[in-house]
Amino acid sequence: MLRKQFLETSRGRIAELLQRGTQTVDALATALKLTPNAVRAQLTVMERDGLVRRAGLLPGTTRPSHTYELTPALEELLSGAYVPLLIHLVRTFSTGLRPAQLEPLLRQTGRSLALEYARGARLPGDLPARVRKASEFLNSEFGAVTHVARRNGGFVLRGQGCPLAAITGKEPAVCTVIESLLQELVGTPVRQCCDRAGRPACCFDIHSGPRLAR
Repeated sequence: MLRKQFLETSRGRIAELLQRGTQTVDALATALKLTPNAVRAQLTVMERDGLVRRAGLLPGTTRPSHTYELTPALEELLSGAYVPLLIHLVRTFSTGLRPAQLEPLLRQTGRSLALEYARGARLPGDLPARVRKASEFLNSEFGAVTHVARRNGGFVLRGQGCPLAAITGKEPAVCTVIESLLQELVGTPVRQCCDRAGRPACCFDIHSGPRLAR
């Protein structure tokens, strides 16, 4: 529904045309029955927001014209394939592998995410600082809304909802990936306590203690 609503806006119609290939301002204006200045104004905002980028120059009769293309970020947002693909991929693993085989695979996925996003470095500082930064990491990189509280001598990282709700609601095993990611970032044991009754919500217990060895 959100994708449909976006595509009905002027920027969405521009994005839909750019999905078919690079376009100039004049070509977009002709297709949308808008003035070139109106299209240029929309492209300026979209370029600022990282949704489109300049792809090159097209020779013209008087001067070359810039061509525009979608950024990979917007192409991913417009795609409706990612969530169904991931759900069925995890479901295939869950039904085809024994739990003893599936869990190491999910944990390795979490470690791989930590390696990509954190460049292999654990978060600095003492445990409270690392837990706080892990919460900030989930919020900024994964679109989560989490907060940290103390519990039983350690910490609990609790979310308002789940950024992977479309997947975890059907395949709860995916929570193990985030558990492993957090453990890799903070360097101390992490245990999921996610709420899956109704709207899924993240919850991870983070235990105090010495840092884990790599």
